[in-house]
Amino acid sequence: MISIGTQELLSIIAAFLWPLTRILGFIVVAPPFGNNGVPPLVKIGLGVMLALIVAPTLEPMSNVDMVSITGIMVLIQQFVVGLAMGFMVRIIFAGIEMAGEVAGLTMGLGFATFFDPQTRGRSTAISQFLVIITTLALLAMNVHLTMFEALVTSFKTIPISTSLEMGFSSQKLVIWGQEIFKVGMLLSLPIVAALLITNIALGILTRAAPQLNIFGIGFPITITVGFVMLGLVLPYLILPLENIFRHMIDAINSMGQNLPSKIPTSP
Repeated sequence: MISIGTQELLSIIAAFLWPLTRILGFIVVAPPFGNNGVPPLVKIGLGVMLALIVAPTLEPMSNVDMVSITGIMVLIQQFVVGLAMGFMVRIIFAGIEMAGEVAGLTMGLGFATFFDPQTRGRSTAISQFLVIITTLALLAMNVHLTMFEALVTSFKTIPISTSLEMGFSSQKLVIWGQEIFKVGMLLSLPIVAALLITNIALGILTRAAPQLNIFGIGFPITITVGFVMLGLVLPYLILPLENIFRHMIDAINSMGQNLPSKIPTSP
């Protein structure tokens, strides 16, 4: 009869609980898994399935007591690492939302706001439309599988240890915040440029014919031009999104401090 002692049982639980904590930290934050519309049981079940796959491949840490201060610190560290990786994905979607906000405000649709279940705040209709398109593109290109692959690989580049250091460069995480503005500008630039030319043309028209009511004709013209440009941009949106997703995966893989500190710029 096989007998398992208390210490062996705690070691087995710890070997499963620590990677599960990092995985759940990632799933809670990273879209589309972190969406509030996803049931908590689905998130936990997905995390448990991934942890069952990852845990047997990790080196055991039998000298660390799970219920000790060191074990609790390791647990917190793994949760913070998972949150940081998920936060990098969330920043990309924040850039997509910013692109929709800028395009919507330029079109004159700043008042057309709706409740966003992702952030539990208010966002414009254009922002929600672009986020839906981005989410569908992410799933269609199997980027969610690549994200899980990067998460599993992180256990090699950022191993579970008792060191006080988190194992990743916090400077890279801070610098990654600039992607909000880079992605927002990249995706909204065609629409903003077209509307800028439209507003210049309306200004010249108003100076040439002062009797025209600029508020009566300008608003429907800018909205029409904005939607036309949005329809023209959509077929070509897949390439920049693919480059953005590739850049995001590379940044997640390079979070370890043992890798080069320079993050490649978006194309």
